[in-house]
Amino acid sequence: MAQKTFSKSGKKRSKKQQTIFRRRRIVFGIAVVVLVSFLVFCLYSLSRGIVAVNREIHHADVYAISRKEVPSPTKKKKSGVPDCSATNVALSLTPAASSFGVGGSMDFTTDIKYDGSSKVGCLVDISASNVVLTIKSGDDVIWKSNVCPVDADYRLLAKGDEVKQTITWPGTRTGSECVEESTLPKVGRGVYSAQLSLEGHPKAKSDPVGITVE
Repeated sequence: MAQKTFSKSGKKRSKKQQTIFRRRRIVFGIAVVVLVSFLVFCLYSLSRGIVAVNREIHHADVYAISRKEVPSPTKKKKSGVPDCSATNVALSLTPAASSFGVGGSMDFTTDIKYDGSSKVGCLVDISASNVVLTIKSGDDVIWKSNVCPVDADYRLLAKGDEVKQTITWPGTRTGSECVEESTLPKVGRGVYSAQLSLEGHPKAKSDPVGITVE
């Protein structure tokens, strides 16, 4: 038998009232479900956000620690190894040819060879900022390889070690400031001398070689 529906006053509800009551219960149920789902979503999003923030904080801490522990490759380590100087290295310079034409360039092979007796060797920055090629005309400095700064490149040299590199003189005259190579004036015809040296060690230098610009 169908169950009769009564209101709180004890009177039997009409079909219209029963329909309205059921609709209200459905709407209320849907609202509860939506509210619960929203609260669950908010809690989930909040937890994910906390995890992400913690991960970023941890990553930043690890990155900061790693930067402190790993030294920059361009900086010399405090290893107790002495700097290379005239007492423990020999420098030599070899041009690709004895002459070149006006507007041309000249390649030089540089050679830094360990010439000491220490078992620990010595430490040298082989970049163009430290191993300097100087071109002169008499006492007039025409060109230097260290006018424009470059990153340091430290090497440990010991018995039997040597480092060879190539430095190119583009046949120009440098100034006191670093500028674009294309803006520098070309040198004229004449005889020039080239020499290799270690920055900060005046006695550490190669024999000069003559170059003719024709």
